[in-house]
Amino acid sequence: MAYTEHEVSADALRDQVLESLDERKGRDIVALAVGKVTDITDYMVIASGTSNRHVKALVDQVVEDAKASGTLPMGVEGRETNEWVLVDLGDVLVHVMQEKSRRFYDLERLWSELPADSESLL
Repeated sequence: MAYTEHEVSADALRDQVLESLDERKGRDIVALAVGKVTDITDYMVIASGTSNRHVKALVDQVVEDAKASGTLPMGVEGRETNEWVLVDLGDVLVHVMQEKSRRFYDLERLWSELPADSESLL
């Protein structure tokens, strides 16, 4: 779990991330409930940006909003190139990718073996 100044539920954090990405015009935003198949996180959020700058803006918004609500990211990886940036918020992992990288890695397909009660939230 990420460090928080006050208790933030995984669902509330997921909703905040979705709102942050939507606010900055993230594309093809998907949230997957993965808590039943991994102990790493409860939710995985995947979004696309149209360019390096757009990916950076999306990540900056997610991090800024998380901090403003009292959640400090455990880590942010991939800022060197902004092709694929991972923001670890503990209960929510956020993958922001350029469209080309997203098609290549196809994380949704990799996680397609989720149990029937898992769902895409957007």
